[in-house]
Order: sequence, then C-alpha cells, then structure tokens
Amino acid sequence: MQDLMKFAPYLLMFVVLYFFMIRPQQKRAKNEKEFESSLKVGDKIITKSGFHGKVVELAETSAIIETMSGKLKIERSAISMEMSAALNKKA
Repeated sequence: MQDLMKFAPYLLMFVVLYFFMIRPQQKRAKNEKEFESSLKVGDKIITKSGFHGKVVELAETSAIIETMSGKLKIERSAISMEMSAALNKKA
C-alpha cells in the first residue's frame, strides 16, 4: 500500500499529461487526415505557408493547385485545415 502511494503522484501526472497533451494531439491528427482525404477537385484552399488556390488535380499524397500565378504541386499535408475551413465559410 505504501509503495502504491509513492507512485501515485507520478501516475496522476501521467494521466493529466495524457488528457491535456497527448489525446488532443491525436484527435487533431485524425481530423487533419480526414480533411486531407475529403479534398476534392474545385475546393478552394490555403496552404500552411499562405498560398491561396483551387485544387485542380489530386494524387494519393499530393495535389496540384491553381493560383493567380500558375499551377503548383504541393503535398496534401501542406494544406491548412483551419484556414481553408475559414475561407470556405466566408465564401
């Protein structure tokens, strides 16, 4: 019993760490994967580096977007879920 009490603070610290840091990050990663897989041709997007464009072609891990200066090939993971959602909400 006394041995268990020695480890209780560490156990409590791990539980708090899990619920406030690890679990939300896993949930966010899952949402981003779902967003990447739900992209379709014609979607207006913003990349994480700030490029605005429209999806014209999709591959398994990449996308070709059309910007005002031409077409760019980017990785799907470079598309910002939050900024693209805000852009589509405005329009």
